[in-house]
Amino acid sequence: MSEIRSRFRECLHFCIHLRWHYQVFILSGGFLLGGLLSGLHAPADFFYHFLVIHLLLFGGATVYNSYWDKDEGPIGGLRKPPPLAPWTRPASLALQFAGMLLSLPMGPAYLLFYLSSMLLFWLYSNPVHRWKGHPLLSLIAIGVSTGTNSLVFGYLAAGSRLDPMLLVPAAGVACIMLSLYPVSQIYQRREDEARGDRTFAVAFGARAVFRFFLAAYSVGTVLVAIGFNWYQPWLTVVFLVVALLAGGASALFLRSLGGEASEYATVMRVKYTMSLLFVLFLLTAMVIHHY
Repeated sequence: MSEIRSRFRECLHFCIHLRWHYQVFILSGGFLLGGLLSGLHAPADFFYHFLVIHLLLFGGATVYNSYWDKDEGPIGGLRKPPPLAPWTRPASLALQFAGMLLSLPMGPAYLLFYLSSMLLFWLYSNPVHRWKGHPLLSLIAIGVSTGTNSLVFGYLAAGSRLDPMLLVPAAGVACIMLSLYPVSQIYQRREDEARGDRTFAVAFGARAVFRFFLAAYSVGTVLVAIGFNWYQPWLTVVFLVVALLAGGASALFLRSLGGEASEYATVMRVKYTMSLLFVLFLLTAMVIHHY
């Protein structure tokens, strides 16, 4: 009986580390934006691959990263991360490969972007390359894998052909997402330093993190607005108003951060509020546009 309880606990910890709530509410904006810009020609395929990307690819990559990090303090979406059993690493890879197999019908371009995200997730987390331990390489890995690629996934899944001009709003999504990425590192600095990871927050400090937020968020807002102006011009002004209000409110909270684990709740509140506002804006626009 104790063996069964132990295995059940390991499975429960694995499911917790998938952080599906984090994938859906924090990382889904790029995918949804891609669908909106495309016009959402294939809504069934779009929402099916939304689940594939966020539950299998992103969920599996999150467990893979957690396995190597072995965090004991708060991380994105988890205040007290539980330990992971050895079998969870191959299981996390199996989820990512399962998502790849389900993505094969989408064609070679979609598959290429999927494989590039998988590769970047591995480079980011595994101890051999450990891009997470380098302030600039980590930005590249996260910005491309969950930023630019996420928008491309949504655009292609919605039934549109790949358009080179799409890289402009895709880069904007990456910038907006990255603007908050080093913020999460602030309350993890002590654990990152103990592991030897030289993250952006460790390398440059809390004030630089705030300045990076202002710069990356501003550039990202402009690039996404350009994308709206090209693909869905009726939403450009509305997006700018929402983005400026959300960015201004977030800046008020973030400017006082000092790098303590106790600031976890403030950081997550800002991330969830900003992301949910963006997601609700996109979903509302989709409903209006589609119906």
